Amino acid sequence: QVQLVESGGGLVQAGGSLRLSCAASGSIFSINAMGWYRQAPGKQRELVAGIISAGTTTYADSVKGRFTISRDNAKNTVYLQMNSLKPEDTAVYYCNVLVRTPVLKNYWGQGTQVTVSS
Repeated sequence: QVQLVESGGGLVQAGGSLRLSCAASGSIFSINAMGWYRQAPGKQRELVAGIISAGTTTYADSVKGRFTISRDNAKNTVYLQMNSLKPEDTAVYYCNVLVRTPVLKNYWGQGTQVTVSS
């Protein structure tokens, strides 16, 4: 069993920064990929950023150049550094981790609210 705990969300003014964290714990053999998704009111959930085991990263076009995803393999933790935040970034952000336990499957964090005001 794997559990994900998210933290770092909050209220920030436009142009500000936040750093989200997601720590995985439990019976983890290996982590294949980690990522951040978000869902705004009235919109579909979308992939914001992802990182695979080899270290390659990917970003949604809307956040490219402003957000950075990183990981700490020793702590099984993934981070999302968010700079130059815009009101359109307001959403619930969810961590997702693809792990082998030893069965390969996805786990989701509880979600953390990010609100950007002008």
